[in-house]
Amino acid sequence: MEYRYGTAVSPGIAIGPALVLDTEGVRIPNKLVPADQVDAEVVRLRGALDDAASEAREKRQRYTARFEPAIGNIFAAQQSAFEDPSFRDRLEHLIRTQTYSAEYAVSRGIREQVKKLEEAQRKVGDLAASEVLRRRAGDLIDLEKQILSTLLGQVPNAVAPLGGDRVVILANDLMPSDTADFSPRTVWAFATESGGPTSHTAILAGALEIPAVVGVGRFLTDVSGGDMIIVDGNEGKIILDPDEETVRKYEAKRIAALNRADRYDALRGKPAVTHDGVAIRLLGNIELAPEAAHCADRGAEGVGLYRTEFLYLNKSSDPTEAEHYDAYRAVIDEIGANRPVVIRTLDLGADKFSSVSGLLSVEKNPFLGLRSVRLCLRKVDLFRTQLRAILRAAAHGDIRIMFPMISTLGELRQCKTLLNEVKEDLDEAGVPYKADIPVGTMIEVPSAAILADVLAREVDFFSVGTNDLIQYTLAADRNNEHVAHLYDPADPAVLRLIRTVVEAAGKAGIDVNVCGEMSGEPLYTPLLIGLGLRSLSATPRKIPEIKRVIRQLSVAEAETVAGQALSMDTARQVQNLLRDQLRRILPEAVE
Repeated sequence: MEYRYGTAVSPGIAIGPALVLDTEGVRIPNKLVPADQVDAEVVRLRGALDDAASEAREKRQRYTARFEPAIGNIFAAQQSAFEDPSFRDRLEHLIRTQTYSAEYAVSRGIREQVKKLEEAQRKVGDLAASEVLRRRAGDLIDLEKQILSTLLGQVPNAVAPLGGDRVVILANDLMPSDTADFSPRTVWAFATESGGPTSHTAILAGALEIPAVVGVGRFLTDVSGGDMIIVDGNEGKIILDPDEETVRKYEAKRIAALNRADRYDALRGKPAVTHDGVAIRLLGNIELAPEAAHCADRGAEGVGLYRTEFLYLNKSSDPTEAEHYDAYRAVIDEIGANRPVVIRTLDLGADKFSSVSGLLSVEKNPFLGLRSVRLCLRKVDLFRTQLRAILRAAAHGDIRIMFPMISTLGELRQCKTLLNEVKEDLDEAGVPYKADIPVGTMIEVPSAAILADVLAREVDFFSVGTNDLIQYTLAADRNNEHVAHLYDPADPAVLRLIRTVVEAAGKAGIDVNVCGEMSGEPLYTPLLIGLGLRSLSATPRKIPEIKRVIRQLSVAEAETVAGQALSMDTARQVQNLLRDQLRRILPEAVE
């Protein structure tokens, strides 16, 4: 049994068999076979090795003819490995002595060698020698993939065909388009070696309500498909090959969490009002139209952030105006025409890629490059299509439009000018739309926060995107596990920027909301209310918990907490203060 630690990005506890992607890419159906099937399993293994060797031989010939012998020799080496008697004997030995299935023997046998190479790599001081060991380990993983694919007749790295029993997905990293194919019906949880706490993969895990831990560091070579895994999405922990006592302990925790959710459900119909009678508007963050129903089910008053990037992902062409329009109408149908729906315009780029934004892939620093509204202002036709659809859909509900990643007043004015031009086009075409649609901007870069008093004169509302605001303020890549520790919502610099934005909105008489991950964490609820926020938007599953905190405190208490936090010098001091407060208000949240 081994414990590994990463960053918790989606709460919950899951216990189940592992499915390793990226390096394995296939599901191993059985670890063991009956003793009387061992000979047949050895025959299967030999057949798979022969087929893999034959395919490598064919590739060697093909690539030698097409390129040069040096390229063909890569596959010659693979052919030799598949035909190597000692390699074949080692795998057959595992089947005969351990009654392993052919697939499990391949995985286990190769992973043991890879682990030895990686241990040697860590000890060796010479850089060149280390690189040789790393490459040999990679070659072995490639052999494993080919043999397993031959044995199972499956395409490596196929996530979409998941079916049958639920699994725990383990991978080096996952893109949002991968995670979008996951379903709680087939995936218990996932854990990755790389990734940060607020990547959109992590956000999507929360939206799908799948427990997840990211940034664990290297561990895939210690796991084989089918091994039992525990993922603790509350504490950012995974447990490899847990013993029976640990499984019982975590199963009890899992059941207790489910019971706690039932208690929160009792708050569904009650208002989000503090002790002293101040109403706090709770809204939901969604990625997909069906999630709007989750918002209503959990007691949200509307949708505070509708991310539209998933209309673009997994597509080979730009979505049409009709596709945009249908998606927005679907949200209205789910949540109701009288509830607000804030649609954020396209926010592709950086960690959110799409085939339709191929120009982004060549950027050396995409987080500071052509992303989000900058991309929209470059690809005006694409932007116009979305604006037309939003304006048309707004005729059927309380839709509001919000521009992301605004960093200058000029950008905001360009967006508004384009919006007005689209209105004129609709007027000329006689197409019904909502002319007085409320317009807002996200505050998610320091320049926007500092200029909040200027921007406030141009819009109807602000929404503070804390994920990017924290990242850009602290210059810490939120997806990089090496610097993720610097990314802290409680940092005094972040708190002062939020206060600046709230004060500017108050003076201008416009609404201000917080829609980042920070607003979905009960730990920060007293702080945000104390800073003056009266509207919070969070993943639907977090809304009952946030409402419970709101109903347990007064604004006066919250303002005291915020005042103390603003006087502190470090994020750690603020975190300690907030944990003490939450332990008093909602003790089960800090168990």
